[in-house]
Amino acid sequence: MIKSILPLSLIIALRFFGLFLVLPVLSVYAINLHGASTTLVGVVVGGYALTQMIFQIPFGVMSDKLGRKGTIITGLLLFAIGSIFCAIADDILMLLLGRFLQGAGAIGAVVTATISDLVKEEQRPKAMAVMGMSIGIAFAASMIAGPTIGAAAGVPALFYLTAFIALGSIVVLLKAVPNPPKIRHSYNGKAQLAQVLGNANLIKMNITNFLQKGLMTFAFMIIPMVLIKNFQWEMSELWKVYLPAMIFGFLAMAPAAIFAEKKGKFKEILAIGIVFFAVSYLIIGLSSGSTMFVIGVVIFFIGFNMHEPIMQSLATKFAKVHQRGLVLGIFNSFGYFGTFIGGLLGGLFFEKVSLSSLVIVIAVICILWIILILTMPNPAKKKLSYIPLTEESTKHTHKLDTIKDIDEWYINDTENIIIVKYDSDKLQEDTILNTLK
Repeated sequence: MIKSILPLSLIIALRFFGLFLVLPVLSVYAINLHGASTTLVGVVVGGYALTQMIFQIPFGVMSDKLGRKGTIITGLLLFAIGSIFCAIADDILMLLLGRFLQGAGAIGAVVTATISDLVKEEQRPKAMAVMGMSIGIAFAASMIAGPTIGAAAGVPALFYLTAFIALGSIVVLLKAVPNPPKIRHSYNGKAQLAQVLGNANLIKMNITNFLQKGLMTFAFMIIPMVLIKNFQWEMSELWKVYLPAMIFGFLAMAPAAIFAEKKGKFKEILAIGIVFFAVSYLIIGLSSGSTMFVIGVVIFFIGFNMHEPIMQSLATKFAKVHQRGLVLGIFNSFGYFGTFIGGLLGGLFFEKVSLSSLVIVIAVICILWIILILTMPNPAKKKLSYIPLTEESTKHTHKLDTIKDIDEWYINDTENIIIVKYDSDKLQEDTILNTLK
């Protein structure tokens, strides 16, 4: 599993590193470009997410039909081109165009679906946790590297670095990532959009991703601007807030992931993370000094990093095998839409509404969000049976449709096995094996 997952985790981590790298300094850089306003700066901060939202579903569907690797390469090339546009931008509109192009390379859901294809379902939580941890590490590293490199070499250097990273990721993909298996399953080959959009649990996960990413972008919009404008910090000093946030956030990540995956307490971890969001924003908005402000930022990133390792894994638990690309495409689209809205609203309201008023509204939203999460069940634990694909078993696969306690079944042609997911509390594996005889 590790040999297959590490290269993909590296690719997604590098891409997120490239996106996160500029976030700690982007707002204070963009506000000084020709034609800038706080509203346009907010769009620049979250603008890449608008095109991410638009292209997530098409990329997910394209990867299901035309292949994962080609789709990922296309996305990485768009990301590299957009990064170069950002690097050479000398006004706010050129920078905005580059950010839109960066976002057009919407490969997040495709990489996640590829990981799902390459590992057995019972190993998928570990694989998703590895990916989540890699994103968390990339996030943490970018919080230090962004302000440091940006202050020393300039923000355009950060964009050139992201372009280099994207091109390097293509080499990793071609050299180190195996081709996903060809999977044949019991459905008609189409993931029904209405069925996915109408799934109550997926709706709650989509809302959660929207709100989490929106609060993240809003935080990145206000943190550097408040520290520099209100507390007279220099850009080179921003690491002093991001370093403790990185350390404490990273320390919170593994316990949260283990508790959720091992104990099945997903919604409890999500709810605790939301409490951290509410508390952090209240501290950030009501603080009169930089010390309390930094404490608020640290608390926010603890909550954020508690969520990050389990979000993708939890979403896939509510999806069937033939729906993964579509489900994750929609899930990530909601997240990127939240990113865009967080940046846009941050730009619109930053100078027009007091921060203390905004954080009270955010705290109320968090309370309603917690209530929504608590109505969502933790995913039921299912067992999987891996049955050799023989001529005899193939003849009887249609009988599996008649057993109500089977959640789904499908055939992996590459490994020549039939995978059956079922409720082990109500059904014995011997019953399945006898059905295929």
